[in-house]
Amino acid sequence: MNIRNVTTTPFGDQKPGTSGLRKKVAAFQVPHYLENFVQAVFDTIFDNGPAPAGITLVVGGDGRYYNRQAIQVILRMAAATGVARVLVGQGGILSTPAASCVIRKYQAFGGLILSASHNPGGPEGDFGIKYNTGNGGPAPEKVTDAIFARSKLLSAYRIFDAADIDLDRIGGQALGGMTVEVIDPVADYAGLMESLFDFAAIRELIAGGFELCFDAMHAVTGPYAREIIEGRLGAPAGTVINGVPLEDFGGGHPDPNLTYAHELVEIMFGADAPDFGAASDGDGDRNMVLGRGFFVTPSDSLAVIAANATLAPGYAKGIAGIARSMPTSAAADRVAHKLGVPCYETPTGWKFFGNLMDAGKVTLCGEESFGTGSSHVREKDGLWAVLFWLNILAKRRQSVEAILHAHWAEYGRNVYSRHDHEAMPTEVANGIMAQVRTRCAGLAGASFGRYTVKFCDDFAYTDPVDGSVSTGQGLRVVFEDGSRIVFRLSGTGTEGATVRLYLEAFDADPATQRIDAQLALAELIAIADDISQLKARSGRERPTVIT
Repeated sequence: MNIRNVTTTPFGDQKPGTSGLRKKVAAFQVPHYLENFVQAVFDTIFDNGPAPAGITLVVGGDGRYYNRQAIQVILRMAAATGVARVLVGQGGILSTPAASCVIRKYQAFGGLILSASHNPGGPEGDFGIKYNTGNGGPAPEKVTDAIFARSKLLSAYRIFDAADIDLDRIGGQALGGMTVEVIDPVADYAGLMESLFDFAAIRELIAGGFELCFDAMHAVTGPYAREIIEGRLGAPAGTVINGVPLEDFGGGHPDPNLTYAHELVEIMFGADAPDFGAASDGDGDRNMVLGRGFFVTPSDSLAVIAANATLAPGYAKGIAGIARSMPTSAAADRVAHKLGVPCYETPTGWKFFGNLMDAGKVTLCGEESFGTGSSHVREKDGLWAVLFWLNILAKRRQSVEAILHAHWAEYGRNVYSRHDHEAMPTEVANGIMAQVRTRCAGLAGASFGRYTVKFCDDFAYTDPVDGSVSTGQGLRVVFEDGSRIVFRLSGTGTEGATVRLYLEAFDADPATQRIDAQLALAELIAIADDISQLKARSGRERPTVIT
């Protein structure tokens, strides 16, 4: 084998965030940048030696710009490290949940997923890479911390000199002593979905005139949705819109929310809206669910899925428990309480759910950032959530809006909203968080109109499985009636900083539960600005995105 040892120097900015290393494409195109990070990953997971004999890795991404080039580098470096076999999605495509499915099904050592999730793509856009472990989930903090530490010490990386692999030809190809197996990116995942949900009931629903629209946003889920929704479930051709993955996502922002999925929103709030609408993001792990003229918050979506879980064959025996990220509303907690199962509150980041699922403590997980999933894989899964909703609709034969109103009447409504202030200068964002942290010190017992502060803290989490501790996960202002304001800096952007403001108030009265969330939360919004001085410090009158 023609293996080169390439001399390099460390980069100081290769610390993975909540979902891997994300930078502008141009950063990854700097000579040695991608190679350094991949070598740091291999050195960490293989203990600074060659790969263990006979192992398999999984590689794939969301098809964004630079995806194919990066995969070729990874394959050549894997060959140089002694990996026996790599499974790679045809065309370099694997949605994040599909990659987790493949890792688990074929008992791979782990996988490298290339995506910046919901961030924009193209030559001027973003790129990302993360390592998933053998359980199919994102590497835990102890692994990502070790990768970062190793990246700061690198003096060389190893790469095999060879021609590019044909990523479009399914089947095995040799790369030195390593086998590269190009696989159908959809087949394994689609088979898993068919084992979990009542496809016959959903087919009957659709055949009976039920109309839906799925917006793949020119991202990775297009081929998956076409195969499953149009192919296996019989929805008419054209049900999946924007279904061809493009390197720049068609110039759009592949984030399935009310702002960026505007084409779907216009359809669902139009005069001739279908019964059900949904969208997914760049790498297929997020989802948005809509009824006719009705938006379902991700927090409510998790709660409704939990309350109706036994309607799906894969969950007919019930669920072990629920986990939600701290900023996610407590709607799922109320369902868990009624079902008599535990509900865990974790930091943001799907990796925190992995230990709970592996230990059998939870079945369903969710984040307010449009991520929902279960123990079928170890990633959030956008299309899975959409199929779960279709299964519920097929069994209950009610509209999306009617299901939510019935749910609120039974459990109460956790009125909820998230305000994102994106691409804020880092020093301004840090100043806002420092302001809140300072105010927190003396807020307990303070009154703001009808709200009295119960406590204010910086959320910390002790993992109940391995005892690991995560601190600094978000500033919480919790009121006596259970209402909350949460401030958090996001770790998923590549430009400036994003300040996220989460607002939650509980309403047990069916007579007032249908009030628009922004009106119902108006007093909490004003209190949040009082505490943070966000408008004054940022000069911004309104958020970039409201969900």
